[in-house]
Amino acid sequence: MAENYTTKRNGQISVQDAQVAVVMVPLSAQGHLNQLLHLSRLITSYNIPVHYVGATTHIRQAKFRVHGFDPGTAKNLYFHEFPTPPFENPPPNPNASNKFPNQLIPSFYATIHLREPVCSLVRQLLGVNHRRVIVIYDSMMSWVVEDVPAIPNAECYRFNSISAFHTFSCIWESRGKPLQAGTEIFEDISSNENCATPELWELWSKQNSLEGKISSGELYNSSRVIEGLYLDLVAKEINGLNLRAIGPFNPLLLTEQDNDSNKRHKTLDWLDKQEPDSVIYVSFGTSTSLSNEEIEQLAIGLEKSLQKFIWVLRDADKGDVFAGEERRARLPEGYEERIKGRGIIARDWAPQLEILAHPSTGGFMSHCGWNSCMESISMGVPIAAWPMHSDQPRNSQLVTKFLKIGLNLRHGACQDELVTSEMVENAVRTLMASPEGGEMRKRASELSVAVKQSVMDGEGTGTEMDSFITHITR
Repeated sequence: MAENYTTKRNGQISVQDAQVAVVMVPLSAQGHLNQLLHLSRLITSYNIPVHYVGATTHIRQAKFRVHGFDPGTAKNLYFHEFPTPPFENPPPNPNASNKFPNQLIPSFYATIHLREPVCSLVRQLLGVNHRRVIVIYDSMMSWVVEDVPAIPNAECYRFNSISAFHTFSCIWESRGKPLQAGTEIFEDISSNENCATPELWELWSKQNSLEGKISSGELYNSSRVIEGLYLDLVAKEINGLNLRAIGPFNPLLLTEQDNDSNKRHKTLDWLDKQEPDSVIYVSFGTSTSLSNEEIEQLAIGLEKSLQKFIWVLRDADKGDVFAGEERRARLPEGYEERIKGRGIIARDWAPQLEILAHPSTGGFMSHCGWNSCMESISMGVPIAAWPMHSDQPRNSQLVTKFLKIGLNLRHGACQDELVTSEMVENAVRTLMASPEGGEMRKRASELSVAVKQSVMDGEGTGTEMDSFITHITR
């Protein structure tokens, strides 16, 4: 479906009718590419042209993996593929002591070469009938847009790909853990120190040092229905900058046509044959590789749980997902034969949003990346949380302790602890086949309805997205 979009390769841009244009600058990791691609879709629905930029391989990745929306709604979406020098593309290390995907760091550093092309694009857009250009950039892409605020009639807005809950927890921790409203939930929160690598902290420091003079406001893929308390707490800390929760970015309603347009995946055909809420979906995103031992324990636990499941078994992404071979993880001998009819293993890219939206899906075993959390919340699916790195441990606390729509398979502070088959079995049984899990499913469903109502109130008037659009088109 991505082939229907318009792509510009350093070419001239045709004159647009809209007086305001948006340039979207995502980080080159899947969760970031995906969120800002969905935000692009939303903004184009207001008849505002959006220019989505990146290296050629990452534009290809974003378009290849997009799911859940109709390309007919994206007629004002333009992709700009800019060349970047070759970067190292090491494979992920499933046995690394830290689960953070350090193999992506070279591709992150390569984004510095987008600085000049993005600046040139902004100037070009201002020269073709646009009176203002809005640049929405990932918080890890500050160095790409640092020259933009000096361009007359250009504004930058920082997109935070994480939850406000995580943001405020970091602020709270840096200030010595003061006691105030909303902080009680942080009592046993895990330390951030072990959630990333020194290489990532160094890169983050370089980006964060540029922030003071760039951003005119902060954007979150979130909703006040989900984390209004923490959005308000963050807003008090950002020195008067506008903060808007304009999510969820992903489509809230999916139709059969959406599925057909993406050459319907085999998992969806299998789900059609299952009972409502009977299947747990198991996926750890695109930035986590399980070790052979973890795979074995997870496989045995799923088998012993006697619950139906879809397991997406893939290695983490490389910096260039189209280059090189992927490890084919080994399962216990005879495993796929034993689970036939009750479980399905997907080793390719799976349409997560459609799987979560399917009525037969009743649970989600997840790493709790924010993109996955928002998709699960949107579709009303409770979570068995197995956080791995970055913001995931704290997101898992938001899900389990604050929203109460899931359970912890393993506490985020215990990342050195092997998750055993017994832990997997117990978590899956609890989520899928117990009164406790049923209550989580009920709360997740109610939250999903509340989120959808907050966005889809008739003509959509009064939403924070409407407010943001009004602001940038003023």
